[in-house]
Amino acid sequence: MCLAVQPNDPEVFLCGGYSAEVKAWDARTCKVERVYRARIQQTLAILFLTGGREFVTSSDSVSRDSAERTLIAWDFQTTAKVSNQIYHERYTCPSLALHPQQDSFVAQSNGNYMALFSAQRPYRMNKRRRYEGHKVEGYAVRCGFSPDGSILATGSSTGSVHFYDQQSARTLHTLLAHQQACMCVSLHPVMPAVVATCDWGGEIRIWQ
Repeated sequence: MCLAVQPNDPEVFLCGGYSAEVKAWDARTCKVERVYRARIQQTLAILFLTGGREFVTSSDSVSRDSAERTLIAWDFQTTAKVSNQIYHERYTCPSLALHPQQDSFVAQSNGNYMALFSAQRPYRMNKRRRYEGHKVEGYAVRCGFSPDGSILATGSSTGSVHFYDQQSARTLHTLLAHQQACMCVSLHPVMPAVVATCDWGGEIRIWQ
């Protein structure tokens, strides 16, 4: 199950899961407002792009004839597919993160790296910049940017947290945070030296 709140209307959110559909719900009426359909089995992640007019979904489609459906860009209002020719490598992408200041986003790949994409059509992948050194290995490992976008952080199936320089993709620091797989990392929005992490067992830790 994955959720994404509409940035222009916080009462509206997208919901996806073990289905070929993503639904837009209105919390005020408790009704489905829109339905987005694709030939997939499961939605892994949803990310609104800058402005909230379009969003990207990640799916579990990685077979030879369906790799183009791994990432799909949608028009929020019309429910039309904007592009399904975004990511052609045969790995699922369990999480997505939007850069807070630039028109770009990253996709966490089960190929054990994060790929960088433009958030503007046609959503080209930056083939010269790849963030690698951590392990995903089938876990839904999440990633995220620092508030100024200069640092990209991710968990790892090894229990570590990896911090990358957003511009160079160079590893800045590695922290052994958990004994189990580190599933999520979040950088504090005000205090840049504070980080929250959680592991596969549900343990949450605050680091400074």
